Amino acid sequence: MKNSIIGVLVALGLVAAVAGGYWLGQRPANNAASATNGGGNSAASGAAASNAAGGNGNAGVAVEAMKVAVASLPQSITAVGSLRSDESVTLRPEVAGRISTIGFGEGQRVTKGALLVRLDPAINEAEVQQARANLKLAQSKFDRAVDLSKSNFISGQAKDEAENNLKVAEAALQLAAAKRDKMDIRAPFSGIIGLRQVSIGDYVKEGADLVNLESIDPLKVDFRVPELYLKQVKVGQTLQVALDALPGKTYQGSVFAINPLVDAAGRSIVIRAVVKNADTALRPGMFARVRLITDQRQDSLVVPEQALVPQGTEQYVFKVVDGKAQRVKVDIGQRRDAKVEVVQGLAADDVVVIAGQQKLRDGAQVRLANGGAPPAVAGAPAKGEAPSPPNPRT
Repeated sequence: MKNSIIGVLVALGLVAAVAGGYWLGQRPANNAASATNGGGNSAASGAAASNAAGGNGNAGVAVEAMKVAVASLPQSITAVGSLRSDESVTLRPEVAGRISTIGFGEGQRVTKGALLVRLDPAINEAEVQQARANLKLAQSKFDRAVDLSKSNFISGQAKDEAENNLKVAEAALQLAAAKRDKMDIRAPFSGIIGLRQVSIGDYVKEGADLVNLESIDPLKVDFRVPELYLKQVKVGQTLQVALDALPGKTYQGSVFAINPLVDAAGRSIVIRAVVKNADTALRPGMFARVRLITDQRQDSLVVPEQALVPQGTEQYVFKVVDGKAQRVKVDIGQRRDAKVEVVQGLAADDVVVIAGQQKLRDGAQVRLANGGAPPAVAGAPAKGEAPSPPNPRT
């Protein structure tokens, strides 16, 4: 029994020894294979990364770019105002009377001096006839007094009284005739008649509103600008007028008067300009958006607005130099038609990135997405050409 137990233990020891030897023999091989496989994978990954990095480095970041343009850019002030008639009047009678004639059609053109309204002149005609009769009598008395005075049959005082009565009669006739003429109300200037407030047969008193008359070619436009622009505005400057009621159209005008009084309430200057209105499309009272041209710069640098990269209160652009992106701070001026004036930071013919800035950093390699040389700013007028009309809402 004791010998059997010893035999079993010996057998188990032999099995354990064989298993341990096998395990120790296989371990280096596995480690070597793992190391070999891991090194291969690392090498492959490194090669792929190297290839990717090398490919990106050679191609660069795809961007769109344009050349900075030199344009004739007007300096302007924008404001809002109202259109006014060149001449405007509400016709009112100077004497009371009953309307007997209306000589116009509402909304029609009338010429200066045309008869518009006539009041019944019957009483005035009678007064004129009476004054003429009195004048005739006074004239005859004066003539008789002159003859009698030559023969010394009347005193000098009697002659003077006769002469004075003659002058009074003449004045009475002129007064009666003036009252009769006031019964006719005529157009003081040529224009378009408005809507009448009376009808034939109406009895009107002195100063009652009858109808308005407007002269609308040309028109006036009144607008205000802050007093800070006082030195920039001058008589004769041109302006462009746009109206919400007539979208897509602009009208040219010029400043002809500046109010010498500065409005103390709003610290603003009232400016009056004149605008041609040959087709009578514009009407008094319309809301107007005014762009006053104060200066004309011939050598302004212009870039698209999308080229700007704002950072806080400052503006930057990415300039392409030798295939690399260079981040440049710029000072900008006025904006118009999706373009912006660059006052400082760029030079003519510099190339700036207009799309793809989000992927750029200073010094990054870039390539043009469309290939070739970048075009100039689209729509920018060439030097010496007139700028495109502005958007009236800017």
